[in-house]
Amino acid sequence: MANLAPESAIPEKYQLHSISLDGEEIPGCDPKRSPIDGFKLAVAELVSKQFDEKISKIYPAVEMNKKGTDFSVAIVRFKKGKPADLKVWADKVVDNFKPSAYLSSCSTPDNKFLFFQLNKDSFNYHLLRHISLTNEECIANPTNHTLAYGTTNEGQGKHMLIDFSSPNIAKPFHAGHLRSTIIGTVISNLYEANGWKVTRLNYLGDWGTQYGLLSIGFDKYGNEQELLEDPIHHLFQVYVRINNAKAEQKERLDAGETIPEEDQIHFQAKKVFKAMEDGEPTAIAQWARFRDLSIEKLKGTYEKLNVHFDVYWGESQVSTESMEWVTQEAIKKGLTCEDRGALLVDLTKYKMDKAIIRKADGTTIYLTRDLGGLKDKYEKYKFDKHIYVVQAAQSLHFNQLFKTAELMGLEFADKLQHISFGLVRGMSTRKGTVVFLEDMIEEATETMHEQMKSNEAKYAQVEDPLGTSAIIGTTAVKIQDMAGKRINDYDFDMQRCTSFEGDFGPFIQYSHVRLCSVQRKNPNILPPASINEIDISLLNEQKVNDIMYHLSTYPNVIKNALNQNEPSQIVTWCFKLSHLVGTAWETIKVTGAPSEEIAKARLFFYIQTRIVLANAMKLLSLTPIERM
Repeated sequence: MANLAPESAIPEKYQLHSISLDGEEIPGCDPKRSPIDGFKLAVAELVSKQFDEKISKIYPAVEMNKKGTDFSVAIVRFKKGKPADLKVWADKVVDNFKPSAYLSSCSTPDNKFLFFQLNKDSFNYHLLRHISLTNEECIANPTNHTLAYGTTNEGQGKHMLIDFSSPNIAKPFHAGHLRSTIIGTVISNLYEANGWKVTRLNYLGDWGTQYGLLSIGFDKYGNEQELLEDPIHHLFQVYVRINNAKAEQKERLDAGETIPEEDQIHFQAKKVFKAMEDGEPTAIAQWARFRDLSIEKLKGTYEKLNVHFDVYWGESQVSTESMEWVTQEAIKKGLTCEDRGALLVDLTKYKMDKAIIRKADGTTIYLTRDLGGLKDKYEKYKFDKHIYVVQAAQSLHFNQLFKTAELMGLEFADKLQHISFGLVRGMSTRKGTVVFLEDMIEEATETMHEQMKSNEAKYAQVEDPLGTSAIIGTTAVKIQDMAGKRINDYDFDMQRCTSFEGDFGPFIQYSHVRLCSVQRKNPNILPPASINEIDISLLNEQKVNDIMYHLSTYPNVIKNALNQNEPSQIVTWCFKLSHLVGTAWETIKVTGAPSEEIAKARLFFYIQTRIVLANAMKLLSLTPIERM
């Protein structure tokens, strides 16, 4: 039995009859989570009776918001024949239709489609009631992520380990790192909203030949005072200089110049890294200092982004025992071959080329450390799913990693997923052409602060103008990154990032502020404690119904965003709601409403709209503000 269970508190005219499924399962239908699913189910029930088809077969064919109607069903999906034959089936449904608390009308103007209109009052009642009751549950249980409107507990009892952000130590956090950080945070939030236990892991790039290179660079170009004053930026400058020197040296070698091997920067860097792997104290001490300074700086950056991690890990912390075990296991399984002293996993028959698992000098490489790290992480967390949020350019590496784990017969091989994303074009750490996140946020904050000051009256009412402008600025930076599909590359544009108009982050914040202001501007109207304190029929304007219908799609937006790991779907939904609110704002007013009852109904409606928008913003890791 799937139904929106009638309760004594619900007025009789809005009570919904139970819909019997006779044991049928309907994937994606959950009226208790998404009220509109119950109304959609009522359409499927009606058509199934007249077409003599199972409800589970009809339900997926019920389209929402098509051809200007609330619901539509294409008759030809189930019945074939000439137009006259289709008309017989169409008339059968229309003639047997009776208005109910679910549906108000049924028509078939062309005999090809059946059109259904919602019982608007009943639909609006159940939607607003559901939003308000789930919000009360959230307030009573703030740590439970599955109580808000649109969430589920489908993942209860399951553990998801997610690896995201993963910047390299000793390098400033830039717009390229932001993509993994924000996408990973939203995916984490979505899993938690669906009942999963989530462990957020930041797997730092803190090992490898590049740190031998940085050590050589610091010895050549480092300045102790500058390191103490601004360690991250100074190490970045050192890294750029040593890379440039390395590139110039390579050009000389390519031109035929002879340079002794011991004087070659590339050789020196490999030598230092080998010393690090061998545990040589001096090499380890300098590397550890760079690492510690970087992590402290990163923590401050994540705090500004409203992002947190449960675990800070790194390539350096993968156990030597695990790396040796996976190497020997690959050899035992007959997966390896040798090439000029290096050990490789041969994946050519899977169209993945050969992948180095141990270098000729005996040092480890990404694949070795990731395989060993997987073993360590599974032993500790026993995850049901492990997600890596890493740019698309690394897809081959993850395909090789997952296939190697599978061929080795590792028990967690089928629990791994790579969620890729496009590049932020026009930036390179080696060339020094990056846009640093600190600079992005600072510029966005200053721009938002200037915009806020342009309205002196409103500015005076903001309790913390600088803090508020920082939140708006961070929102702008994040939304620019999330607005497009994650797999698409995009060109970073600081001007777009700081725009106060159009479909950018500040517009969403502004819409939330507007909705918050309704109560402030109407202090004499006591907000209704429940939906039964208002007359729902007074909310009969088309602009209100447009917002209601959009609010009703929110649970499916969350579901689709989770299934597709796509934050942009939630961003798009927020923009549309913001536009709808802006359209209604000028005419559907609380102040000066025709009557007190209408004012109360509108106030309740705007409060519930604000709640859903705020929940969506929180899923996106945004902090909703009340004044700006």
